Amino acid sequence: MRAKITYAVTAAVLVVYFVLVGSRGVMLIETGTALTVTFGVAVLILPVIGLWFLWKNTQFVRKANQLAAELDAEGGLPVDELKRTPAGRIDRDSADEVFARRKAETEDAPDDWRSWFRLAIAYHDARDTARARRAMQRAIALREGRPVQA
Repeated sequence: MRAKITYAVTAAVLVVYFVLVGSRGVMLIETGTALTVTFGVAVLILPVIGLWFLWKNTQFVRKANQLAAELDAEGGLPVDELKRTPAGRIDRDSADEVFARRKAETEDAPDDWRSWFRLAIAYHDARDTARARRAMQRAIALREGRPVQA
């Protein structure tokens, strides 16, 4: 729940920021000189890109949460079996061991979104966020019946 609140607050702050930046871009355009119009358009592009990114990221998080809820209802969410250091960090060898099992599970069932979801969690635990995101995107695509990129 804390993560959802943090995400919502961060998204709200970003939207306020985008509105403020956008208003500055409009002010520059209204000035009417070639230079200020050019800068104004450039300034307006930034919030548009930011809003697009925020929207896509929000959609990704929403879909991943839907998969988690569905997997939880089936009793298929991965159990946290990782060893931790005294400071609470995940033990690297433990994460590697779980990752190897999740990877083998996914290789055995490459069209099962559930295995890709669990692999995404294993990547995340191994601190490989780029691969975790790609694995989760694949799980979402498989669940939605969309073509999956190799």
